[in-house]
Amino acid sequence: MKLICNGSDLSDAVGKVFKAVSTRTTNPVLEGIKLKAENGTLKLTATDLELAIEKIIVADVKIEGETVVPGRFFAEFVKKLTQEQIELTLGETGRLKIKYTDSEGELQCLPADDYPEIKELADAQKFVIVKNEFRDLVNKVAFSVATDDARPMLKGVLLEIDEVTLTGVALDGYRLAKCVKPIEKTSAMMHALVPARCLTEISRLVEDSSDPVEVCIQKNYMSVDLGHTRITTRLLDIDFINYKQIIPAYFETMATLPKEQFEAALERAILLSRSDKSNLVRFDLRENVMQLSSNSDIGNITEKIFIKLDGKDLSIAFNARYFTEIMRYIDSDSIMIKFTDSVSPCVVVPTGALEDFM
Repeated sequence: MKLICNGSDLSDAVGKVFKAVSTRTTNPVLEGIKLKAENGTLKLTATDLELAIEKIIVADVKIEGETVVPGRFFAEFVKKLTQEQIELTLGETGRLKIKYTDSEGELQCLPADDYPEIKELADAQKFVIVKNEFRDLVNKVAFSVATDDARPMLKGVLLEIDEVTLTGVALDGYRLAKCVKPIEKTSAMMHALVPARCLTEISRLVEDSSDPVEVCIQKNYMSVDLGHTRITTRLLDIDFINYKQIIPAYFETMATLPKEQFEAALERAILLSRSDKSNLVRFDLRENVMQLSSNSDIGNITEKIFIKLDGKDLSIAFNARYFTEIMRYIDSDSIMIKFTDSVSPCVVVPTGALEDFM
């Protein structure tokens, strides 16, 4: 194998695929990045057997071939060569010579035959969504996934596709996030439970634009094709919780209030409750006023916010951290909080929003 390519292009490509290089494995080949030179291109591939990222760049290919380079060192090395033309030559002993300006280095590589094949989704069901809508959906639900391994299904994001919408759902046992986005009309009716880590990496690679992107789902895999970049992830082969049973069917109390004022009041109230791991803050809703209060050995704080109250008066306590986290993902100036009673979950939604987000 012998080729010449632009250092900036190579560095960018390596940076993208390196996110899929395995960091915890007993198989050395998974710590590497596969290079394949053919037909005027260099294809880079990395996988940890759950997530795979492939990137193609233009190259002047003198001799076609393939090999697997040590991922971490190669990524750090080419990052220092963005201004150079780079010549890569694979010797008969399996060492890759990296030549740039008047300097050169060598890396011991592994055989490409040992590298796992990446799944091709030939007969997949497909849907098309605007790129920034896809990114926004992932951003607004992925924060709610569980971080421990006690319940594996909660480490994934559920994607439900019907004729004209994509619904994303995630929960960790204490909170649930749901977001609905429009898609191009499709006959595909399907669902997929995607590992949150993989879905987040996919959304980071999808550029923030109004261009469409095609998502393919086939059995236990999902892939996103971005032209010169393809990302493939395994799906979780496990049933998700029936989340619709968790969402309250009716509400006795609804409060509409300014998001910024609520967020600031919460941040102050939580200062005292931080010493308690529950971050408990009491909510009292009466006569168009929401009173937030927290107590600890240090002292107490009471905050009052004028609200629009519909329904019954209510007193309830929550872990305030859940509210402060969700505020980061609400774009509207005001929010509505819906309550059933003093012991049931509440629902937080943006007001005046065209999307379905809670």
